[in-house]
Amino acid sequence: MIDTTEKLAALLRNNHQGNGPPTCAIDTEADSLHRYRESLCLVQFATRDGCELIDPITIKDLSPLANYLAPATVWMHGADYDMTMLKRELGVIPAVVPDTQIGARLLGLRRFGLADLVAHYFGIELSKSSQKADWGKRPLSGKMVEYALNDVRYLLEMGDMITAGLRDKDRLHWFEESCDAARAKVMERDDSRAENWRIKGSGRLDPRGLAWLRGLWEWRDREAEAWDRPAFMVVTNREMLEWATKLADGGKVQLPRHYRGDRLKRFSKMVEQIRAMPESDWPKRPEKIRRRRDKAFERKVDGFLKARDAKAAELDIDPSLIAARAVLESIAWGDTTPEESLLGWQRECLGM
Repeated sequence: MIDTTEKLAALLRNNHQGNGPPTCAIDTEADSLHRYRESLCLVQFATRDGCELIDPITIKDLSPLANYLAPATVWMHGADYDMTMLKRELGVIPAVVPDTQIGARLLGLRRFGLADLVAHYFGIELSKSSQKADWGKRPLSGKMVEYALNDVRYLLEMGDMITAGLRDKDRLHWFEESCDAARAKVMERDDSRAENWRIKGSGRLDPRGLAWLRGLWEWRDREAEAWDRPAFMVVTNREMLEWATKLADGGKVQLPRHYRGDRLKRFSKMVEQIRAMPESDWPKRPEKIRRRRDKAFERKVDGFLKARDAKAAELDIDPSLIAARAVLESIAWGDTTPEESLLGWQRECLGM
């Protein structure tokens, strides 16, 4: 375990003795299933020479890692989460992030989890026993160490195989463009929590229901922070939507039996505040453009979908990789253009 800034600097120095930007593989582990405020707990690092575990909990200064990664080519699997963690914790996203999951899908593989790809390319079955482990605890068990190292152990060699396969199919530029777009998406994403309470399913609530949902979200957030546990352990999103609906209809909710004392008092106080809230302070429903789906529109979308599905069948890839239905509908409405919403290779496949 690399657990000091000095060890970290030495590791990175020893693994970058060339002139150009370094190449490595990275994975991260956090404690989102166990703490209120998710934090980076482990960085798995691999080069052609081997794998190491880096301990962000004990290392006081991670700037050597940030400086190393900023210009680097860093292979990842399902990179969105890991790029988000690096952006938040280190303030950097590597310059180039090839994603083995994207590459595998572009090759036509329908099972593209890391364990699936390791089995496919190396014939090795990986254990999933530590998938939900508490990575904030120390020391790590031997089983956790093995699990963590396996997340990066095969990535560089797998990357070579995927790259070769994509080159044979003349899809390497698709891969590069797709990975660049995924990186840009994380770079541009707004990570503020301003309207996180508008969870999936909230769109069916009226303003009164939205006021209750927002109140419940804020109450839950305070409870989770005080308890230092993930918010879902207080109440799940699905239950919150049910509670918001009942309260908006003037009903009462049946609180879990394990709620005690101060939590019940704080819940009752929140209920009183929302009931007293003037209608002018209720959240507004997002404005939706109501459109009539006429036959001309349906014909246009059907034409797009037939062209997409035919090309996907020819290429033996998932049609959604070429374009999601929602994107094609948006183009059909004229809300966006192919240049704005599709990558170059996707437009090429669709003849747009």
